[in-house]
Amino acid sequence: MLGFDTATDDTSVCAVRGGQVLFESQLGPVPGGRPRHATGLLEAVEKAAAAAGGWTGVDRIAVGLGPGSFTGLRIAIATARALGSSLDLPVAGACTLDALGHGIRERGGERTVLAVLDARRGEVFAALYSPGGERLWEPSVLPPADLAERAAALPASPLAAGSGAVRFRDELVGRGVEVPYDADPVHRVAARHVCAVAAAVGNTGDGGPAPIYLRPPDAERWRERDSFQRAK
Repeated sequence: MLGFDTATDDTSVCAVRGGQVLFESQLGPVPGGRPRHATGLLEAVEKAAAAAGGWTGVDRIAVGLGPGSFTGLRIAIATARALGSSLDLPVAGACTLDALGHGIRERGGERTVLAVLDARRGEVFAALYSPGGERLWEPSVLPPADLAERAAALPASPLAAGSGAVRFRDELVGRGVEVPYDADPVHRVAARHVCAVAAAVGNTGDGGPAPIYLRPPDAERWRERDSFQRAK
């Protein structure tokens, strides 16, 4: 399986076979903060395919569906659809929060884990998982203070990770949530975890993979704002 995710600032790509990672790449943003989705994804995908023995060695594509960056999601999903169509390969989608949570669970032991991504606009995308991987909270978008309050009401303190946990560390730690140090790799979405989640979910239906947005894009909000102002 060849998998990738560009829902966050990272461009994460891997090839796995029988649980063995054949290739893995995680490209961070260029200096200045711009993600490398548009410039780095296809090159990394070709390297992953080569590590699998060429495209004939790939039998499935996995793609992260978000929530996350609108531009990043469009790039990843369009790439997955194009590859699936041109190579006649099935495509499997994975919630990016599920993939992040899968990685945190490897560290969490018997604890509940909280996957938290920075959603911008002063909000986070978050979901809570049991030690066995069951979703206890469905993916949602909310202010970090509200997330911290919900976490504080849990029977036991969860282990939280992700870009949102790093950015809003003070709010979460202040309510008893454990957050690993900022540079810990557990905060980054790994494509091998996207593959693991996608393998459990199964192939995407005939309509192809669909993004998980959780809220309307900025462009839609701007159109609504402009329409309201014109109507006044």
